[in-house]
Amino acid sequence: MKNQFAVKTAAIAAVFALAAGSSFAAETNWQKAHPRRVQVNSRLAHQDQRIHNEVKSGQITKGQAAALHQDDHTIRQEERGMASQDGGHLTKVDQRALNQQENGVSRDIGR
Repeated sequence: MKNQFAVKTAAIAAVFALAAGSSFAAETNWQKAHPRRVQVNSRLAHQDQRIHNEVKSGQITKGQAAALHQDDHTIRQEERGMASQDGGHLTKVDQRALNQQENGVSRDIGR
């Protein structure tokens, strides 16, 4: 009986150790807090709020907002794809390309 308890305890400990180790590895491989990713994603969040404010004030229609949100969604997906190819971070070239795309969406907000 003691032996079964020890085996079960060891098995549970091994599962937790593996889970902790794999989550640590995921954090290092997918660095959501990388400064370039934070900058790009903060801009996307800010633009999202601007779109909501423009709809609320009646400056753009819900249809226009949906199109702008779709553009931002596409940029966010591209950001994730770029980060997955570069070890969880964005290169300066990636950031520049994404910021240029965000500039285009930003100009379209409120037109």
